Amino acid sequence: MLVILVLLDLLDLHKFMALAIQSVDVTQTHQVWPLVQGYVQEALDKGGEFPDSAAGYNVHHVQQYVTSGQWLLVVAIDEENVVHGAMTISFIAYPLHRVAFVTTTGGKFIANPELLEQLKVLVKRHGATKIQAFCRESMVRLLARAGFEPRNTLIEVLV
Repeated sequence: MLVILVLLDLLDLHKFMALAIQSVDVTQTHQVWPLVQGYVQEALDKGGEFPDSAAGYNVHHVQQYVTSGQWLLVVAIDEENVVHGAMTISFIAYPLHRVAFVTTTGGKFIANPELLEQLKVLVKRHGATKIQAFCRESMVRLLARAGFEPRNTLIEVLV
């Protein structure tokens, strides 16, 4: 079920465009991948304060996770089925929650409250009870307006 909403087009402030969140069936990911690869690459390139955050994988690894069904591919499309953003999600099972963990996001997406509500419905259909993601500080501030709360700070050391 697609829920349509109105989102201000950032390229033309006087033009409105309806966007909807839709998951891509694993059997269709090879056909859709050329339309979303740039958004995934954009997400990997924007490491922000974590320049090595994507050093463990590249766009081809993400494609493999998506086409094998290990990660879910989600797109933001308009009424003409033009893709305006892409997100990949892995699901993590904890004793009390099933987490939809956002692994990449690029283009127009969840910073808009209506799109976030659609995303919540979508991941809930996949059994998720919460959404988590690692973010740059600028995204943390932006997503706080949509109800996200900072939980932890990731630290690491090479061994």
